[in-house]
Amino acid sequence: MTEKLFSSEIRVMELLWKNGEMSAKEIAAALAESAHWSKTTTYTVIKKCVEKGAVIREEPGFVCKAAVSKTEVQEAEAFELVERLFGGSPDLLVSALIGSGKISPEQLKNLREMVKNMEEE
Repeated sequence: MTEKLFSSEIRVMELLWKNGEMSAKEIAAALAESAHWSKTTTYTVIKKCVEKGAVIREEPGFVCKAAVSKTEVQEAEAFELVERLFGGSPDLLVSALIGSGKISPEQLKNLREMVKNMEEE
């Protein structure tokens, strides 16, 4: 999958990542309740996910399952964000996050540990 997923498509993916295989009918029911989407809207978004290679659709029953993991999508989105807003520089992203004052001491500790582990590898 190389195409960016939009927020509506991520909503469908979140359901599949959480629940595994689901029929389009089950996805539509879940999104009707949580997002107030119509069945038509849900089916259109599922179709877009299939076209992008993010969802595999199987018959019978229009059963859908994720073709990409949540981690793959998160990594692709993070890379795109760094490229688009930070000139390809991950350190500028981290600097912006730390500078915002919205990172808790626990999160900062986790970041330090991740960097330390990467340096040791």
